[in-house]
Amino acid sequence: MPTDPSRSANRSRLPSLTGLRFVAVLFVFAFHASLQAPFADARLASAYAELTANAGWLGVSFFFVLSGFVLTWSARPDDTARRFWRRRAAKVYPLHIVTWGAALALLASAGTPAGVRQAVPNLFLVQTWVPDRDVFSSLNDVSWSLSAEVFFYLAFPLLILAVRRIAPERLWLWAVASAAAVPLLPLLSELLPPGDPLPFGSGSEEQFWFTYVLPIGRTLEFVLGILLARMVLTGRRIPVNVPVAVALLAVGYAISLRLPFLYGLTSATVVPIGLLIVAVARRDVAGRGSFLAGPVLVRLGEWSFAFYLTHRLLLQHGHRLLGEGRTFSTPAAVALLVAAFALSLAISWLLHIAVERPAMTYLGRSRPDAPAPPPAPPAAPAPTGVAPALPGTGGGAPAGGRRRPPAPTGTAPSPERHFR
Repeated sequence: MPTDPSRSANRSRLPSLTGLRFVAVLFVFAFHASLQAPFADARLASAYAELTANAGWLGVSFFFVLSGFVLTWSARPDDTARRFWRRRAAKVYPLHIVTWGAALALLASAGTPAGVRQAVPNLFLVQTWVPDRDVFSSLNDVSWSLSAEVFFYLAFPLLILAVRRIAPERLWLWAVASAAAVPLLPLLSELLPPGDPLPFGSGSEEQFWFTYVLPIGRTLEFVLGILLARMVLTGRRIPVNVPVAVALLAVGYAISLRLPFLYGLTSATVVPIGLLIVAVARRDVAGRGSFLAGPVLVRLGEWSFAFYLTHRLLLQHGHRLLGEGRTFSTPAAVALLVAAFALSLAISWLLHIAVERPAMTYLGRSRPDAPAPPPAPPAAPAPTGVAPALPGTGGGAPAGGRRRPPAPTGTAPSPERHFR
């Protein structure tokens, strides 16, 4: 049976996946830019909107699968659920709170302040549990995906424990089942009672919420990432290289554009996404790397979380300041999109170094265990022929007599269960 590198303290780093994060966030940016409809040229605007119609859904699905993969890859054998949750909270909440406050201020300046019904669930990242678009897409609407991620993080200690109990040779069966269940979500959504129609695509708001927003359904992609990471860690062979995975993803994306709206969100691309993540990770493990592992893309990948949380606000409110609904000539529209991208990147860099990185450093650190009590001072030499008194005996033993081992010193092990 192949050895399990997950038990080794020295795992390969996966810098290419960090670089790939930035590529994925570019797809999300392109999608949200299309929603602003900046091009006055109707044919160009239509072509751009059609080309990027599912780019945002693709990017978010990639992040969900990648999250399960990376968390499994980096899981520490001696970690506890509490420490894990502390690190995840330090990663997500400080930056989210900053952008949440910015969204409140921007909406107030636009004369459309958010109500308590929107602001409070959004602040605590529980908005995705409310089947109302005015709630789950409120304020900085991209934060809905953080709400799903918070659910993934809460469930991860149990999920990784369950997946580690699966025999390595059966992991692929579970991975296939997880991926095959994704298209069942839009199918099941058809059982929901009729609701308000979506202002985009087709179907009702309730169907969209059930298929795309509800964290329980999106956990399938997260679990797929966990299973794929375990397959790589346990030496399971997945014979797909990076060029083939990219080609499959391109085909899957083209198919997604032709499927009914709810089925095109994730059904056709979830498998190619998983295969691409595995192929890129295996290159790093083999020491071959790629251009994605270059210092520039890795650094941009480190900023991608901040970029994700800021770009939508800048696109929406920047367009509002220039004239909501206004269109521009092709050169001007391209220049404005480039400027919006550059400004989003600059803001994400500032937030990364001023908020995200310090929060991970100071809030994400586990609290040190209580120090062991100082050792007792050495006892005075015992009289000749008498053994030193042992703690708790109240006296000595004859020389040469049998002595009990000393009681252990230091603190007792933590009662927290390790999620291995």
